[in-house]
Amino acid sequence: MSFELAMWMFPVLLAAIFIGVPVAFALMSVALVFGVVQFGESVVVMFAHRVEEVSSSHILAAVPLFIFMGAMLEKSGIAEGMFETIHHWTYRLPGGLAVATIVICVLFAASSGVVGATETVVGMLAVPVMMRHGYDKGLISGTICAGGSLGSIIPPSVLVIILASIADLSIGELFTAMLFPGLILAGLYILYIMGYCLIRPAAAPRDNYVPDDTPLLRRLLQTAFVMLPPLSLIAAVLGSIIFAIAVPTEAAAVGAIGALLLTIMYGRYSHSVLKEAMLTTLSITAMILTIVVGGLMFLGVFAGSGGLAAMQELLAQAGLGAWGTLALILLITFLAGFVLDTISIMLILVPLAMPIIAGLGFDPIWFSILLLLMMQTSLLTPPMAGAIFYFRAIAPPEITLRDMYRGVVPFIALHFIVLALLVVFPALALWLPYKLLGFD
Repeated sequence: MSFELAMWMFPVLLAAIFIGVPVAFALMSVALVFGVVQFGESVVVMFAHRVEEVSSSHILAAVPLFIFMGAMLEKSGIAEGMFETIHHWTYRLPGGLAVATIVICVLFAASSGVVGATETVVGMLAVPVMMRHGYDKGLISGTICAGGSLGSIIPPSVLVIILASIADLSIGELFTAMLFPGLILAGLYILYIMGYCLIRPAAAPRDNYVPDDTPLLRRLLQTAFVMLPPLSLIAAVLGSIIFAIAVPTEAAAVGAIGALLLTIMYGRYSHSVLKEAMLTTLSITAMILTIVVGGLMFLGVFAGSGGLAAMQELLAQAGLGAWGTLALILLITFLAGFVLDTISIMLILVPLAMPIIAGLGFDPIWFSILLLLMMQTSLLTPPMAGAIFYFRAIAPPEITLRDMYRGVVPFIALHFIVLALLVVFPALALWLPYKLLGFD
């Protein structure tokens, strides 16, 4: 197969997706057709090796465990209790409900690591409450979509686990590098919400809130009872990975068992809760790993046909310079997010971009954070915003698509602010892994 013919794999893939073929099966089908043309029947053996590679990966084994951890916290009602507790402390702030929503998105993202799961769970908790209190529909939409997307930039992001396995990078370094950018982004979300609600008080009415007259000491004790065990579990899981106390799979197993024990401790365990959590874990894991297998099949055929090397050579010889090449890769990532899911983008672009980025002298950890932030931005950007499609599945009919588009635009602007900060101040991503932890 010539390079020119290999390049037809992308238009054919996009056409298959546009006519409604699921992404995973579109990747597999295109890989099979072009693979048979180039390699004949031997392509089946290659595909079998890809399946075995994914099923035996010790890194990817952490994915279902992290998903189960988040599913148990959600199905048992622990996440709902955390949201209510946070709101008891934020209701006096402008846009207090939206602020509480961002905070619980950060915490839930740190327990599940899945964008769709974070957005769906928190949306089901927060949207009815904000609607009942008369919040602006655009503000509701933007808060849920942007807050849910934090699952891609807050550890233990499943995307990062997959990225580390593709790029051969340390998960601990990536998790550490994500902390400041993720928290800065969440902080900017909160500042925007508070500023917007100060300027437009009607967007977040406060006159129907009932003040909490519980004594301060009792409130503190109630908060500690609800928040400290889940936060301790999250800190233990992430800390053990970041400080290399445990490998990701071991830490994820601790998180899964810990979530189950928390459910029992709070008296919320039942066979139905466990069954629902396991079914959720099975469904999400099957979706993610099927896409991973399909992406690896697609990449194997494309690379084996010389397409990957040819594209790397084209980018390297384009004469754009180091920063121009970086900008082009990030732009391609952003545009690809309109039609492809984030896992597929990583599987296709990371093997293409990483050798070029390393050759240009950029730090691969720093570049990985930029890549994750750009993919997160594309999730929010109309018209093909993946986060909006997640939100539409749970939004009441009163919230229109126009409300959703209007609501996400200010949050998209905040993403580019953080992107600019990371470009100007790379230490925001690199200080913790390279200075504090002393990684080489």
